[in-house]
Formats: sequence, structure tokens, C-alpha cells
Amino acid sequence: MILVTGGAGYIGSHYVMQAVDEGEEVLVLDNLAYGHPEAVVPGATLIVGDMGDRPLLDKIFTEHSIDAVVHFAAFAYVGESVTDPRKYYNNNTVAALTVLDAMLDHDVKQFVFSSTCATYGNPHYTPMDESHPQSPINPYGESKYFVEKILKAYDHAYGLRYCALRYFNAAGADPAGKIGESHDPETHLIPLVLQVATGTREAISVFGTDYDTPDGTCVRDYIHILDLARAHALSLKRLRSGGSSDIFNLGTEAGISVREVIETCERVSRKSIKTLLKDRRPGDPPRLIASADKARAELGWIPQYTELAQIVETAWNWEQKRSY
Repeated sequence: MILVTGGAGYIGSHYVMQAVDEGEEVLVLDNLAYGHPEAVVPGATLIVGDMGDRPLLDKIFTEHSIDAVVHFAAFAYVGESVTDPRKYYNNNTVAALTVLDAMLDHDVKQFVFSSTCATYGNPHYTPMDESHPQSPINPYGESKYFVEKILKAYDHAYGLRYCALRYFNAAGADPAGKIGESHDPETHLIPLVLQVATGTREAISVFGTDYDTPDGTCVRDYIHILDLARAHALSLKRLRSGGSSDIFNLGTEAGISVREVIETCERVSRKSIKTLLKDRRPGDPPRLIASADKARAELGWIPQYTELAQIVETAWNWEQKRSY
């Protein structure tokens, strides 16, 4: 059985859906601070609780035959992490450490970690590979970076094996429309643009049009949510087969600008998108693009959604009929 922390959230729920489809027994632990119980697909069991609750963790590990933990639970608003850092260090780092300690005490030693490219900070070069220097520039990135450091030490000292997945811009939704992206507040570009198309938002703000990029707007690497889910499944397969701990970037290696995202959303939705041109935001790098060579070579991971239009189509399908 797999324990999935944060399995009612955006990325976690898509992984849970895939794991259930593959016949896995899945137990979801989520405090529903940002997750949605409706996003937990039938076949998975939801326990509403906090990952920092050690007595609850002991009860879960005692009552269920868990062999691995896939860890998504985290706060992920960069701006909020700057204004309220203790919220991020307590939840993303301290509570994650509580999970790891409970695992060790119950002899569970396989851990897949939802990390982030924010551990790198500003890029020294692109595409960014796993050897790129890590110098996070906000508490969110630091909170994940600290967990990566803990994992390395716990592997060395206790034999807890892990895969840490540093992914870039998660996007899209289940193509069948069963689950999708629903944040409050929403900060991701694609749903924000599509909400203009549905009429629930008046306009989309473009922060900076004078970057050293082909069209002057920021360039990012967008990866479909199901490709992310598949990478977590492959990582767990690696650990279950005795593979060593490691870290992998997840991205499509395709740089897409803000303008290109808006234009693609217009084509897919067949709606005109009103844009507001604004000054740059502090700390926004011109380009963030992954090198995913290592994930391809060692996990056998090949993204299935390689065109932005494919990703946007699934997001648009969800946005029009979202249920939560």
C-alpha cells in the first residue's frame, strides 16, 4: 500500500488517479487546507488529517501495510512564503521531517518526494540540469531544499531510499475531465488565462515585455500533470526494484513564452483574451527550462504531452465544466 500525502491536491490527486488505475492500494492523507475531497478518485481511501500529527502517523503505519510514501503535501505560494516564512518552514520542512521519522520507526524506507526547480534559484544557465547550483531565493524553495538535504543524510545514515523530483511548471488536467486544477487563489498562468476566456476573470496581466527573450516575455517549461504523475510512478518502481536514491528534473525542455501561452489559449478556446501589460515583477528570471535527460535515461520517462496546445486543451476542457 502507498501512503500519498497531499493526495487531494492538484498534482497529488492526478498521481492517485494513475496509481489506482494501475491497481495500487492507495491511502491519502490530506488536511484539506488546499486539497479537495472530490479530487480523490474512487478506489483510494482518504484520511483527513495533518502530516505533522505524529500520533496519527503512528496509527496509520500501524493499521496499514504501507511499503512506500509519495509525498506531495506542501504549501506552494512563493509570495506568501516571503511574507509568512514560518508557515512554510513548519509545514514543508518540519512536518515532512515528522513523516520521515515516522517512516523510519515503522520500517518504511521508500520515499518519492515532490520537489521543485525553485531549489535552484536564479538560473546560471539553461537548460538546467541536476548539477546546476542550488541557491533558492525564497523560503518556499528553501523549504524544499532543506528536505532534499535531510533525505540525503537519512539515506546515508538509515538506508531510507528516495527519489526527489524537481519539476518545472505543472499544467493541464485529466483529459477525461474527472479532476483538474483548482487553486484559491489561483497563481498559475494557464488557468488564469483560461478564466479570462470563460468570463470569470476580466483580463490577464503580463508582467514584463522587455526581457531578453524572442518576444520580450518570460519563458517557462510547461509539463502536463499526467506526465508528472507517471514520473512519480516510475520513481516508485525504481525504488521497489532496489534502485538507489537519486534526484531528477522533470520538464519538456521546451521554452514557452507568456505571449505564446496566451495565443495558444486563444486558439484552443476560440475566445479573445484581454491582456494588461505591466512592469516586471522582482525575481522573475527571463528563462526557466529543464534538462530532463537524466529522467529519460534512468527512469525511462518520456513526456506524452509535448505540445502546449495538448496541455491547454485538457485544461480548457476542465475549466469549462469544473466541479470543485
